[in-house]
Amino acid sequence: MRALPSGWVRLPAPGGAVCAPERLAAVASDAWFDPRRPGAVAVGEGGRQAAWFVDGDHGAAVLRHYRRGGLRARLGRHAYCWLGESRVRAWAEVRALAHLRSAGLRVPEPLAAAYWRDGLSYRNAILVARIPGARSLAGQLDRADPEAVARAIRAMHEAGVRHADLNAYNILFDDRDRVWLIDFDRARLGVVSPGQRRKNLLRLRRSLVKVAGARGAQWWDALNGAYRRSSA
Repeated sequence: MRALPSGWVRLPAPGGAVCAPERLAAVASDAWFDPRRPGAVAVGEGGRQAAWFVDGDHGAAVLRHYRRGGLRARLGRHAYCWLGESRVRAWAEVRALAHLRSAGLRVPEPLAAAYWRDGLSYRNAILVARIPGARSLAGQLDRADPEAVARAIRAMHEAGVRHADLNAYNILFDDRDRVWLIDFDRARLGVVSPGQRRKNLLRLRRSLVKVAGARGAQWWDALNGAYRRSSA
């Protein structure tokens, strides 16, 4: 497995490594991943309280530290089992984002990623470009176009990517009302089967119902119909 996309470089960092595209390699720094950096503002939605809006040599960006949820969090919120550099979750997400962007999809531009080892475990983080005027589907349901969202999801599937947590906060609209998909942690690359596509859509339905109840279910019905029609 290739650890990094073409055009990316690996840079040593205390206890681990940083990766960045060649255009940012000269200025990339371990300090980019410090949420205590001046001007960092916590993201209000999603992110498990582990994401921040930041600015710097990389431009306007979102910093996200990987954090476990559910029962696994009892083993440590930030610690993951070390399985080799190519298996670092932040670097895997960089690969997924680079793949989708090369396929023409609207996903955030990856700007850098990093990991820090501690024996048999590691911590990691990713930095992605901020989407101008981003608003989540959760907050835009009354004006969101199910057809546009369905096209974005189908394009992701056709590009060979299965989202691991497609929910109402991981679908965004920019300042021109274009649809973006975000948060590709644990995404899988390869042929996406009909069953896997269905699981992605049903995961989104559960999220919409949680956010908006019957109104969310009704909106999902429209999206599901649009998704089906797009395959005809």
